[in-house]
Amino acid sequence: MNTKASSSQARAKTTQKPTRIQREKTSVILDAALEVFSSRGFRGATLDQIAEQAQLSKPNLLYYFASKEALHAELLSGLMEKWLEPLAHIEHNGDPISEICAYIERKLELAREYPRESRLFANEIIQEAPRSKNALNGRLKELFDEKTKLIQSWIDRGEIAEVDPHHLIFSIWATTQHYADFDTQIRSMMDTGYDDRFDTAKTYLIDLFTKGLKR
Repeated sequence: MNTKASSSQARAKTTQKPTRIQREKTSVILDAALEVFSSRGFRGATLDQIAEQAQLSKPNLLYYFASKEALHAELLSGLMEKWLEPLAHIEHNGDPISEICAYIERKLELAREYPRESRLFANEIIQEAPRSKNALNGRLKELFDEKTKLIQSWIDRGEIAEVDPHHLIFSIWATTQHYADFDTQIRSMMDTGYDDRFDTAKTYLIDLFTKGLKR
């Protein structure tokens, strides 16, 4: 086969719509990669481990994703969208304390529904975000700046107590994501109430932040 024909076939392959089987295989591989990356971190994870978790051969996995880096990048890309959404939904025209408490609830729900994704993100940050600095310095930073300015405007108008907007958001991240990132520790420490931890955490955190934000 000549070079021109090979090139044409390669372009056709990359532009073809994935089949149902290809979509299913991609989903299985990404779920397996998430399991391995979230438990072992990027450095500790291998393609062999991911292939085994997906119950696929390594060559089959490599047909869909060319490298460990490509898999990790795909997961981080999807994760960033999940992480941005709750922050983006803080409304300018809402009641300030209600908006902040709703954000806490959304973050807790993320921790409940997506613990592996949270640990994946935490591992990436602990390693100084070598594969996600552009995302951190891009849309997340823009959104963070936008919401801290909004919170500061609420403070300036006397609608909530004088707090540092940056540390307010950091503290919400820390207290909500803790329930995903340190679940093993929580399970070990709680003799009772583990199964209800997200519900009781919501009650506690909403009360804590509401008291701290009231003037």
